[in-house]
Amino acid sequence: MDALSYKTKFASKATANKEWLLVDAENEVVGRLASKVAMLLRGKHKTSYTPHSDSGSNVIVINADKVRFTGKKMTDKEYIRYTGYQGGQRFTNPKDLMAKKPTEILTHAIHGMLPKNRLGRVLNTNIRIFAGSEHGHEAQQPKKVDLSKIK
Repeated sequence: MDALSYKTKFASKATANKEWLLVDAENEVVGRLASKVAMLLRGKHKTSYTPHSDSGSNVIVINADKVRFTGKKMTDKEYIRYTGYQGGQRFTNPKDLMAKKPTEILTHAIHGMLPKNRLGRVLNTNIRIFAGSEHGHEAQQPKKVDLSKIK
C-alpha cells in the first residue's frame, strides 16, 4: 500500500468552493431556520467540510420579517442586552424587536449557533439578511435552497 494515497484532504481558502445561496424565511420557525442556515454557513452540507476553516457558503436570507415562533415565545421570550453603563440592562421581546428591527431576530439566532471564536466572527460576515423579498445580490447569481430537503 502507498501511504501517500491515504492523506486527508483539508479545504483551505484557496480550495474552498464557496457559492451563494438564497434562503426564503417566509413562514419558517426561527430556531429551525437558524440551525439550517448555520449549517450552510459552516459548510457542513459539503463533502469537503473542514472544521477549522471557512469552507461554507455565502447565504442570503429574504423575508426575515415573516418568520414565526412556536407557542407563546413571541410575547414571553426575552432578549437581554447591556449598554455598558450602570443600570443599563435592557430587555425586549420578539414582538417589539420585530416592529423595530425585523432582521435582528434572525441575526441573533444564527450568531448563537456559530462557533464562539475567530472562525465564528468570520462566518458571521458571510450572511446577508433582508426584511423584504428584495436583495441587492443578483450579480452573485444565488441558488435558491429548499429548506425542507436539508436535515
